[in-house]
Amino acid sequence: MALNSTVYTFTVHLADVDRGVYEELELRVARHPSETAEYMMTRLLAYCLEYQEGITFSDGGVSSTDEPPVLIRDLTGRLTHWIDIGAPDADRIHRASKLADHVAIYTHRDPTKVLAALPAKRIHQSDQIPLHSFPRTFIDSAAEALDRRNVLTVSVTDRHLFLELNGQSFSTPIEEHQLAN
Repeated sequence: MALNSTVYTFTVHLADVDRGVYEELELRVARHPSETAEYMMTRLLAYCLEYQEGITFSDGGVSSTDEPPVLIRDLTGRLTHWIDIGAPDADRIHRASKLADHVAIYTHRDPTKVLAALPAKRIHQSDQIPLHSFPRTFIDSAAEALDRRNVLTVSVTDRHLFLELNGQSFSTPIEEHQLAN
């Protein structure tokens, strides 16, 4: 018998000063049984940091090979932003960069190792694909503060992330790396 996803709810107060985005969001995030809390936390932060009209979590879940965990479609339904999480392989990123206008990767893993796994293959427009990383200690601490119902304040100023989750405060710079190809 297959295990069901666990649904987490988030009341998000988003203030991204860098992009001029200020929103109040009510999100229901399904956590697949094979998904770690750290991966889900990174996926949630990627959603907030890329937030704009049309953003959504993938219908296929975290194990989908056809869609990214977070995506943005325009009003016609065309995929415009492919937002991947973790350490996607080069073929997936190459395909994504041909399908979408914008591709970004967010990871809680060691960015050096993620980048080291990529140069062996060609990636379409790799110089335009950012890899955003969060320190593992930051993600681990935030993931430990997760409950089934959460209140989250996300503030971004000068590429520094300030996070309040269920009364606990965390902060980290958002590191950006470029894919080398």
